[in-house]
Formats: sequence, C-alpha cells, structure tokens
Amino acid sequence: MPKAYWIANVSVTDPDAYAGYQAIAPEAFAKFGARFLARGAAVTLEGRDWHRRVIIEFDSIDQARACYDSAEYRAARSQRAGACDADIAIIEAMD
Repeated sequence: MPKAYWIANVSVTDPDAYAGYQAIAPEAFAKFGARFLARGAAVTLEGRDWHRRVIIEFDSIDQARACYDSAEYRAARSQRAGACDADIAIIEAMD
C-alpha cells in the first residue's frame, strides 16, 4: 500500500486562537504515526500566497484519513475554527 501525504496550506488570522490548535493537534498526529516532512513559509510561484505550508507523511491514505476524521483531530480543528484560512488535501504517493 503506498504512502500518503497530507498537504496543508494555512494563513493564520488569529495567532492566539490558533495556538489552541497547535497545543492539541500533535496528539492526533502522533496517534496515527504522522511524520512531518516540511513546515513553514514557502515561496509561492503561482496561486494564493499562504503564510505557511505543511507536508505530513502517513503510511497509507487510510491512515491519513483516519487521522483527519479522529476525535483528537476534530477537537484540534474546533480550536482553529475562525483562527485561520486553510486548504487541506490528502494525496496518495506514486509508489
């Protein structure tokens, strides 16, 4: 089964509220074996200029989806509601 990557583009609009997300989201990622490959500012060549981009590796697309749908990550998402604009996708690796 190929690996999968969670690609997130985020622009934080309320840093104080977003800190609540950052405090509890790692629990969900750890539970599902996530590995952060890249996180931070990026050079935008085309499209929207997001403040930060994140690439997270999972062992499978099912594992990545389970993390997103988990109670732990739902709680984290509720903390970031209204604190950022986000665009998140899961993509399956080619191997």
